[in-house]
Amino acid sequence: MSELLLGINIDHVATLRNARGGNYPNPAHIAIIAESAGANGITMHLREDRRHIREKDLILIKQIVHSKINLEISPTKNMLDITSNTLPHSCCLVPENRQEITTESGLDIIKQKKSLRDLVLKLKKIGIEVSVFIDPIEEQVLAASKIHANCIEINTGNYSNQNDLTNKKIELKKIKNCSEYAIDLGLKVHAGHGLHIFNVYDIAKIKEITEINIGHSIISRSIILGIFKAIQEIKHVIYMARDK
Repeated sequence: MSELLLGINIDHVATLRNARGGNYPNPAHIAIIAESAGANGITMHLREDRRHIREKDLILIKQIVHSKINLEISPTKNMLDITSNTLPHSCCLVPENRQEITTESGLDIIKQKKSLRDLVLKLKKIGIEVSVFIDPIEEQVLAASKIHANCIEINTGNYSNQNDLTNKKIELKKIKNCSEYAIDLGLKVHAGHGLHIFNVYDIAKIKEITEINIGHSIISRSIILGIFKAIQEIKHVIYMARDK
C-alpha cells in the first residue's frame, strides 16, 4: 500500500489572528510546528474576501517551510494571477461562496468544463500540479479527467456529517468507488473536509487515497491539548515577575 500523506490546513490559525487584527497567532509559526510534527504539506485557502489567509502569509510560509505548499483557490483570473506570482507546489480548485462559513460542496466540473480546462492547462504550464475538489460522484471524476487535472480531492463533508451508521457506510462506499474509478482514469486521489480523529480511520484505509488534508479539527484539538501548558507557561512568567 502506498504511503498516505497528511496535509495540514492552517486557515483557522489566521481566522483567530484576524479576530483581533493583530499579528498572532502567526500562521507561519504554526506551519513550522506542523512540519516538525510530521506534516507532509501545508494547505491554505486564499479566499476572495481574505477572511483568513492573506498573500503575505502564503509568501512567508513558502520561504520558510520545506514541505509541499498546497494552495486552494477559486477558479478565477485573479486567483490564477496570484498563483502564477507565488508558485505554490500544487493548487486545488475549489468552489467559493461569499456567504458560506466553510466550503459547502465540490466543484461542478461538468457545468464549467471549458473554463476549468483552460485554467488547469495554464497552471500545469507553469509547473503547478492541479487538483479539483469534487463531491464523490463518478460523473464528476470523469469530468476531472477530461479537463486534464492531475488529481481529484474528494469532498468528505457528507461522510463526516453523518450520524447514522447506515448513511455513513453509504457515503464511505461512494468515496471508495470514486477513488477506484479515478485511479483507473489515471488520476491521483486526495480527500478532505470535516475529517477528525474519530472519523478519519475508515477514509485512511482506502488504499487509492494518497493524501488527506485536515485543518479545523486539528487546530481545534490543539487548544484542548495545549491549553494546560499555555496557562502554566504564563503563570511561571507572572510568578517570576512578583518573586523578584
